Amino acid sequence: MLTRAALALMWLLRLLPLPALAAIGNGLGSLLYAFGRARRRVCLINLAHCMPELAAAERNALARRHFRAFARAFLERAILWWGSPERIRKLVRIEGMEHFEAVRGGPLILLAPHFVSLDMGGMRLSLECDMVSIYSKQKNRVFDAVLFAVRGRFGQQTLLSRQQGVRPALRAMLAGRPFYYLPDMDYGPREAIFVPFFGAEAATITAVSRLARTAKARVLPCITRMLPRGGGYVLRIFPAWEDYPGASVEADTRRMNAFIEEQVRQMPEQYLWVHKRFKTRPPGEPSWY
Repeated sequence: MLTRAALALMWLLRLLPLPALAAIGNGLGSLLYAFGRARRRVCLINLAHCMPELAAAERNALARRHFRAFARAFLERAILWWGSPERIRKLVRIEGMEHFEAVRGGPLILLAPHFVSLDMGGMRLSLECDMVSIYSKQKNRVFDAVLFAVRGRFGQQTLLSRQQGVRPALRAMLAGRPFYYLPDMDYGPREAIFVPFFGAEAATITAVSRLARTAKARVLPCITRMLPRGGGYVLRIFPAWEDYPGASVEADTRRMNAFIEEQVRQMPEQYLWVHKRFKTRPPGEPSWY
């Protein structure tokens, strides 16, 4: 759990150069892999189902790389929390800003899947525009307070708790604020359908399709990649999806999962494998975890 002492340590870590932070993060990730039995188990179960073509030793190596990337991204958040706008701009480079500018002003969903660096991309974009986003309240009150405060550091950001639902986000979108949305976690069966993800049925919320239909919003995927050896991050903004929404909510949701899977295969160690993405199973199917 994040204590005040840990926060003080994070505050000091922000002073380090990126290569040093990366080295510390890699070391911490190796320790988390060795001693974090519960999350290591979740990660390996996910990889076994999603990448059965890999040998067990290859999946173990991938899991170790994931824990290192996860820990590194967490420690480097210290720059987001206390760094200057100038340092954050240097930390995260944007590619494809022209795609954002092409549709800016109208209803817009920025589709941000759960890669370990998604907070880097979100904070970087907050320097460019006022957005609306939804966050999950954390059990740790200190961590929850920090996250809420730092996500609104710049501009006039609108932060909504998941308990508030998507209606306030819809109103903000219609008023011209891009919606930075993270739609690829297992939130249970409510408002979700089962669609394939790496060949496995995954309970997936349909809000991207439904919001795009209701608000006539464009959807721009935003993927943030961690660069090796303390090289910072690259936020890639893709062109707005054409012919979206499509024939049905189910087809739209399948398209979203297929896109995320394609991106995961390009940097598999950076996807959030420690999340129980397949916690909700179809009726009659036993739990994977």
